[in-house]
Amino acid sequence: MKTPHNPFKQALAEGRTQIGLWAALASPYSTELLAGIGYDWLLLDGEHAPNDLRSTLGQLQGVASAQHAFGDARSHPVVRVPLGTGEAGTALIKQYLDIGAQTLLVPMVDTPEQAAQVAAACRYPPAGVRGMGSSLARSARWNAHPRYVHEANGQVCVLVQAETALAMRHLDAIAATPGVDGVFIGPADLSASMGHPGNAAHPDVQAAIEQGIARILKAGKAPGILATSEPRARKWLAAGALFVAVGIDTALLASGAQALLGQFKEGTAAASGAGY
Repeated sequence: MKTPHNPFKQALAEGRTQIGLWAALASPYSTELLAGIGYDWLLLDGEHAPNDLRSTLGQLQGVASAQHAFGDARSHPVVRVPLGTGEAGTALIKQYLDIGAQTLLVPMVDTPEQAAQVAAACRYPPAGVRGMGSSLARSARWNAHPRYVHEANGQVCVLVQAETALAMRHLDAIAATPGVDGVFIGPADLSASMGHPGNAAHPDVQAAIEQGIARILKAGKAPGILATSEPRARKWLAAGALFVAVGIDTALLASGAQALLGQFKEGTAAASGAGY
């Protein structure tokens, strides 16, 4: 058996736009449903959603089920870990890779040194520091993929989040870090760091994002972002963002449920969204 190929990593390397959806309900059932809709990628959120290793494992299994059922019309799972730097982050990254995640999104990376640490944590020696344990790991199918430890490094996709004013100052070096495939700009945290909490639409924030996308592209890496309003998503796609999440499952559920109730009950408040 051959080590599984990472189509998301290949798409980004080839400059093909990937449209995604945030999966924050922390449910294998809902994630499996979403995985068959046709989004290029789903973000399984371990930072702000109530996910841990076991719930993420269940969702990875749900996505795999959808892949089996729908073939090419399926989503690639991108797992956002709660942290990725320091010794604790390195250990946690190892666990998420071992349960089968191939693409990781790591939050709050502010410096190229932190980016390099994340890249190393995602790869086996001598290229990195990922611990060896394939006989225990779903990622290697418990050694049913006999060349997993030789081929896994090439299939891991490392995405880091630049979401502070400090990260934006270091953005060129972060994007140029070997082993980093893409940089995701976090509008909400960035706006707060720039002194405009809750206002990602502030002109200064918008300018920083637009310049950031251009800087990431100049480094030869893939820029990404979450944009939950269609005009904003189209703006960032036109600017060159290559992996863009265009919605969040929790918001879709809330807005759909409220819209339905509004057909039968007057005075129902419309769902509000961040509108990144």
